[in-house]
Amino acid sequence: MRPRVYIHSWAPEDVLSDLGRDYAVDCYDTSANPPLSAEAFGERLAGAVAVMIHTSTLDGDMIAANAETLKVIASIAVGTDHIDVAAATRHGILVTNTSGVLTEAVADFAIGMVLAVGRRIAEADRFTRAGHFQGNNFGLYWGGEVNGETLGIVGMGRIGQATARRARGFGMKLIYHNRNPVADSIADEVGATWRPLEDLLGQSRYVILLTPLTPETHHLIDESRLRLMRSDAYLINVSRGPVVHEAALLAALQAGRLAGAALDVYENEPALADGLAALENVVLTPHVASADVATRHNMLRLAATNLKAALAGEPVPNPVNRVG
Repeated sequence: MRPRVYIHSWAPEDVLSDLGRDYAVDCYDTSANPPLSAEAFGERLAGAVAVMIHTSTLDGDMIAANAETLKVIASIAVGTDHIDVAAATRHGILVTNTSGVLTEAVADFAIGMVLAVGRRIAEADRFTRAGHFQGNNFGLYWGGEVNGETLGIVGMGRIGQATARRARGFGMKLIYHNRNPVADSIADEVGATWRPLEDLLGQSRYVILLTPLTPETHHLIDESRLRLMRSDAYLINVSRGPVVHEAALLAALQAGRLAGAALDVYENEPALADGLAALENVVLTPHVASADVATRHNMLRLAATNLKAALAGEPVPNPVNRVG
């Protein structure tokens, strides 16, 4: 009997057929079917030597229950906050991700969010669809400037650097915050200057969050830091929802202490804070920053490559932890 691989995601035919040559593949297409309960997910996972998941949760209990057979958890994403990596490591289970392959897509989306919220594109779209456009009224939907404004990037990794390169094309002034400043050669190439987080928040017209979720970045943007931001500033989050204290952000927006926000991720995803969807000056998207066709296909292919290499005992392109 061939070892069983469970894919909890949509997957292209080339990935399914490639894995199917060596493994019994069980694929639950999450794009075409309703979400599985934790119990049903556990039943599908049972007996698998490897699993590919996008954002579904694999907690310590689920990992322990499958530790006898499970060898690899291949995340179809960069972040692994939905996986208890420490538990996987204790049980000798390798965790992998797809870092690198989605850099350009997320950077494109981040700049798109700047334009969408700053230039009020989503608001204007809703206005027009509702039949309110009766002529070119000079006062309609004045938004924030982009060219010449300061963009603050929190998290200057691959995606932050790619975002900075794009922002230079819009004539934006670039500052960034990282736990440690990047190499001078990188800072010079992207045209960005390091600032303490508090200074960045106070100076930026637009703030983009591109940091991973860690214990240190949980609620990195809380009420006190939101109060440091300019009243004409926009907060854009395409990292992880819990990096922002969502209730504090909602209060700041309702009080008019920020000009607007653009969110692709949420603190209690997929739920939104009560009242958030009612705000006209907020752009809300369903965690799709990496969702261009080529990138999503390549994420699946890289996850499968990681999985196959790990099971074959070969070097793994994108390991998250160390086992064995």
